[in-house]
Amino acid sequence: MINDDAPAAVPETDILRYAAFAGDPAGGNPAGVVLDAAGLSAERMLAIAAEVGYSETAFLVPDAAAAAVAGRAGAGYAVRYFSPLLEVPFCGHATVASAVALAERSGPGRYVFATAAGEVPIDVDKGADGTLRATLTSVEPHVEEVNEADVAEALALLGWSAEELDAALPPRIAYAGARHLVLAAATRDRLARLDYDFDGLAAHMTARGLTTLQLVWRESEHVFHVRNPFPVGGVVEDPATGAAAAAFGAYLRERGAVTVPAVLTLHQGEDLGRPGVLGVELREGDNRVRVSGAGVAIP
Repeated sequence: MINDDAPAAVPETDILRYAAFAGDPAGGNPAGVVLDAAGLSAERMLAIAAEVGYSETAFLVPDAAAAAVAGRAGAGYAVRYFSPLLEVPFCGHATVASAVALAERSGPGRYVFATAAGEVPIDVDKGADGTLRATLTSVEPHVEEVNEADVAEALALLGWSAEELDAALPPRIAYAGARHLVLAAATRDRLARLDYDFDGLAAHMTARGLTTLQLVWRESEHVFHVRNPFPVGGVVEDPATGAAAAAFGAYLRERGAVTVPAVLTLHQGEDLGRPGVLGVELREGDNRVRVSGAGVAIP
């Protein structure tokens, strides 16, 4: 499970802490943010992420090429993301957290992150109530078939049965910066009961290059409830997962499960006591997925 108490071993002046996909610091997904990680080795970044204890910490370094794409000086960054156990190619909630942190210091507008998965633009707006909301645009997504044996093994490790799945939303692997196995529960009750083989699922996912499982239940045409086991990162469950939300949007488009254009609402974190809301937008003529949410500093 995530650790909300940041250890004293990490200097406060170096590490910022934000909750993404919520306007309340007690909701959404906490992320660590280092706004200037110049000179930090990968080993040091991993050590800091482990000390912070959140599912991911983002490390930013000013990048002139990304700033040129953003169209304004100081708005471009090379970004790396680390969980407590390993580096991941892309993390949506830490992207939202970082963009909100930047906007608090430099103002709303467009920022561009050069990530291992590709270039990710983020637009930050300020609401009438002062809330900052960030919208990231994913890299080009894709969806893959997944073989029955792999699905059966994943279900066994979760303690789920094939009969508990929603036949209208079959298992697939979806990518929008990181790879996620999408499994749709037939009932909200099935989604609510999550007690899985941590080590076994971590090994299964590592062998198949999966970052999280995107477990979903469809409440209505445009509203979903989701959960994200993240054992490969040393985290039982991610409370709000932007990268998986983007991948899931691509999955729904590829399946024809929604009519495009569409704006979807994903509720996540309710079962952890950290409710968050993720907006997912699918546009005509653009396969990329836009994921949006509020962000707020954690005192």
